[in-house]
Amino acid sequence: MKKLLCIVGARPNFMKIAPIMRALREDAPGIEAKLVHTGQHYDYAMNEAFFLQLEIPAPDISLEVGSGSHAQQTAEIMKRFETVVDAEQPDCVLVVGDVNSTIACALVAAKKGIRVVHVEAGLRSRDRSMPEEINRILTDQLSDRLYVTEREAIGNLRAEGIAEERVVFAGNVMIDTLLHSLPRAIAARHTIEQACALAGSEKDADTFLRADRGYAVLTLHRPSNVDDPTVLVNLLTVLEQQCQELPLVFPVHPRTRAKISEAGCGPFLENSRVLALPPIGYLEMLGLMKEARVVLTDSGGLQEETTALGVPCLTLRENTERPITIEQGTNTLVGVEPDRIRLALTNIAEQAMSPRQPEYWDGAAAQRICRDLAEWLR
Repeated sequence: MKKLLCIVGARPNFMKIAPIMRALREDAPGIEAKLVHTGQHYDYAMNEAFFLQLEIPAPDISLEVGSGSHAQQTAEIMKRFETVVDAEQPDCVLVVGDVNSTIACALVAAKKGIRVVHVEAGLRSRDRSMPEEINRILTDQLSDRLYVTEREAIGNLRAEGIAEERVVFAGNVMIDTLLHSLPRAIAARHTIEQACALAGSEKDADTFLRADRGYAVLTLHRPSNVDDPTVLVNLLTVLEQQCQELPLVFPVHPRTRAKISEAGCGPFLENSRVLALPPIGYLEMLGLMKEARVVLTDSGGLQEETTALGVPCLTLRENTERPITIEQGTNTLVGVEPDRIRLALTNIAEQAMSPRQPEYWDGAAAQRICRDLAEWLR
């Protein structure tokens, strides 16, 4: 029996780890897997909601690291995870994605001579101002087995000197979760009506649910978009203009809400055609995206999910680490230039899209990973 520690730390990890834990139970009888939650995402009520909705087992070990700067958080995860590694003596550590927990736990394991597995390896934006890009590059260099979501990632890893025999094209575990969860997605009408009821007379659900026009979903969280007041104000200005044509449903990250207030843009959230929600669960978000006319986002995961759903996506960034969502999907890079955003939204009104399924985005990526992992560990 081989012992595996699976790491989860922040909300983007949850959708990636869920199908892996399920497949380990069903397809890898020779592996004893324990789930370690670093607590990098420290909203425990929201954590619990995600774990329940995604059917993730309760963590075997919780590090409860909490917030901090990138350096503080990464260092604290390393300190606490080293104690876990010493106590558990695992044969392997599995990390997913590109958050601080990913690089921190990979680094601890590698320095102790423990094999590292990276799920969602090889993605590159070519933008090293993104903390996630640094995490991706370093984690891949430390990893012994690298599972990629798209073929272009293999070339990225080859260019960085990583031997191809360490790389396996397994597919996209995010899409495993989406397809598994889609029948249980919470209808957009329910989420919107509930939010409008809480807002009282200030918001009218019919504004967002009219069949003739529909609504757009907006998410913003990247520091490049929310930390620079000039960029943020320009973005919100054009979105406020456009919401007269297409109302916005906006799940607002607490940090983003604070930045909007600091920039003097609080009235944007009070606009009758902007429905500002607190952070919501995965099934609620899935329902909102599934029924949206378009999604505007700076999130990597949403670029993939909208491709699988066949929903147009406008990415408010100048680059993406997921080029397949542009080449084979429904994603368009529009950056933060107001005129590009306006033009893209105008074009969306004339487009009809259907779900896209790039190679191995078929709901079986986790099974492929776990079968290969069991054989590799033997």
